[in-house]
Amino acid sequence: MMNNKGIHHISIISGDPQVNADFYVKTLGLRLVLKTVNQDDPGTYHLFYANGEGQPGSSITFFPWSMAIQAKPGTGTVSTVSFTVPEGSCDFWIDRFAGMDIKFDSPTDRFGKKVLPFYDPDGLKLELVEDQKAAHIPAWQGSTVPAEHSIRGFWGSNLRLTDYSATVNILEQVMGFKTAEENDHELLLTTDSHLGHSIIIEKSDEPKSGTNGRGYVHHIAFRANDEEDLKAMRKKVLEMGLSPTPLIDRHVFMSVYFQTPGGVLFEIATDGPGYKSVAESEEEMGKKLFLPPWLESRRDMIEQRLQPVSVE
Repeated sequence: MMNNKGIHHISIISGDPQVNADFYVKTLGLRLVLKTVNQDDPGTYHLFYANGEGQPGSSITFFPWSMAIQAKPGTGTVSTVSFTVPEGSCDFWIDRFAGMDIKFDSPTDRFGKKVLPFYDPDGLKLELVEDQKAAHIPAWQGSTVPAEHSIRGFWGSNLRLTDYSATVNILEQVMGFKTAEENDHELLLTTDSHLGHSIIIEKSDEPKSGTNGRGYVHHIAFRANDEEDLKAMRKKVLEMGLSPTPLIDRHVFMSVYFQTPGGVLFEIATDGPGYKSVAESEEEMGKKLFLPPWLESRRDMIEQRLQPVSVE
């Protein structure tokens, strides 16, 4: 029986919000499923892009800060975000990127999968990974990319760590991953899910930690079935001697955050209620600015401060 453990979403700091939206919607063909604000900084957007249904394991989210400096790579970071595409898709994407002047590297093979590395406008390293599991996820018919080659969600992510043993323990004991393969440079952990099922640990001996800025992954979130499961997972984190936050209501999911010994900020988020729960209908997902109830009275002021973003 397939489990539903794996990556829930990944949140990143970006630059200009319209440039960000153009890239992820028009170039990559993802759907803007939620347009809201950073609850800790309501003058900043929080933009969520995902597959057509907004499934857990498909949403990449951004805090756009136009004045942010460029992030610097290093240890203790999420170094790469990988999307899953159907087998045989990389040639299409190479032609697309070349025609749109998108920076990309030559395809490689890693752990038996064909991988196409490329970069977003803020320098975030992304990958397309061909995987037969992608065929099990419906393509979004509203995508700018033909269905047979479209991104279905996450394949996984890379964590660049110097001391990785504690993080591996968290992934195995709390998040539902199992060690699958290992070589001198990388360690692959997987789940049985169709989306967000793989984490690669990059074994690093770099002396410097990565620094915050545009293109920096703020946190990576992992899936909990529901609030009861979230509480049980939080308890395991506590028993490891770590300091998880109380449960936080993000309206589209419940969350817990904690810092890992390796330096990466982890979140655990429930599968529900999901992005559809705050939209008037499935067709209207991401079209109207959603504000949590406690910010609704300030809507006019908040909307005046935010730069308009269009994906039409």
